Amino acid sequence: MIATHDEAEVQGRAYDARLVRRLLRYLVPYRRDLALSLVLLLAIGLLELAGPYLVGVAIDRFLTTGQWEGLGLLALLYLGVLVLIFGLRYVQSYLLNRTGQRAMHDLRVELFAHLQRLGLRFFDRHPVGALMTRLTNDIEALNEALTSGVVAVMGDVITMVGISIVLVLLDWRLALVTFLCLPLLYASSHWI
Repeated sequence: MIATHDEAEVQGRAYDARLVRRLLRYLVPYRRDLALSLVLLLAIGLLELAGPYLVGVAIDRFLTTGQWEGLGLLALLYLGVLVLIFGLRYVQSYLLNRTGQRAMHDLRVELFAHLQRLGLRFFDRHPVGALMTRLTNDIEALNEALTSGVVAVMGDVITMVGISIVLVLLDWRLALVTFLCLPLLYASSHWI
């Protein structure tokens, strides 16, 4: 099946705000689970920042001074943070995948109901197998983008903001020197 001019134009765009708004309406019924998932993502990001801080405390207070008392308690605290991160990540992933599956189910039901209402002339011009394959693959790609891509981007943004805040709190001068390379990284990412 050859793509029409309009289809090729839509495929060439990386982001279409109108299309995203149309797709977001399928998430509205599940906004409570999405909100909880975002809160858990924020908590995970903060807990991931606690790990390097605890390692720094262990090095500065115990290993460099030779005082071994308290290091075991700090190690247990670090292990507790890792277990908590694992548990929160599991719940967050479960909620997000369940929400994505439910939203995609709603989309599938609506699309297949639309196909049922189409006239026979439409199916004479478009092979049914190609239509079904395209619908299935496109919905699966949407589900993957929702459950994996969006979460990864949001998690990375939360982690970067958290790291930036911790850097400024620890040593603002060193943080400013570190931030000097950000424009270069931004420019090189758009150049490549």
